[in-house]
Amino acid sequence: MQKLLIVIGGVVLITVGCFYAYLYALGSAWTLNKPDKRPFFITTEPIVVKKIIIPKGTKVIYDKQFFWEKYEQKEPLNEEDIIEISIMNGSTIDWGGIPVNSMVKFYNSEMKGYSVNADFRKLEDYRKTEFSNLWQSCNSDLGITVKQENDWSFNKENISDVQSCGVIYQRYFVEDAKQQSFLDSLHTALMKTD
Repeated sequence: MQKLLIVIGGVVLITVGCFYAYLYALGSAWTLNKPDKRPFFITTEPIVVKKIIIPKGTKVIYDKQFFWEKYEQKEPLNEEDIIEISIMNGSTIDWGGIPVNSMVKFYNSEMKGYSVNADFRKLEDYRKTEFSNLWQSCNSDLGITVKQENDWSFNKENISDVQSCGVIYQRYFVEDAKQQSFLDSLHTALMKTD
């Protein structure tokens, strides 16, 4: 009888332990879907990622993580897993002559591209172009589709199209001639930019 109680006690302990481990893993998986719970690296010096030079203090956010990893990384992770680049401390990088403070990979994995967020307050008047004026007129981020996902630079040979300008102008609405015309104009102006 005593041996049977020991066996039952052991099985109960193992079951409780497995259940606890399952709940821990499940809870960790839930937190991975939150943007603030993804692994990130903050650059300690200027580095090149996605073919752009990003300054010291830039937050690079990654998509992949196992539940036992910490969120802040001591070294950059695989560049293929980058989902966001956030230029911190009020800094910007130049993207097509426009000060940009963040770039975010499209959520839809079937679309190859990213969104670019400009800080037009830092765009000096003498640097304004037809492209910057059109972009600023929709007052939002710019969705760019690309041929090669590893290149987020202003490489016009890699840029396929302007997919969106905020929620007002979307390629998705193919029947809306006004939206398509605006995005066509924006893409043409982008291609003329040095």
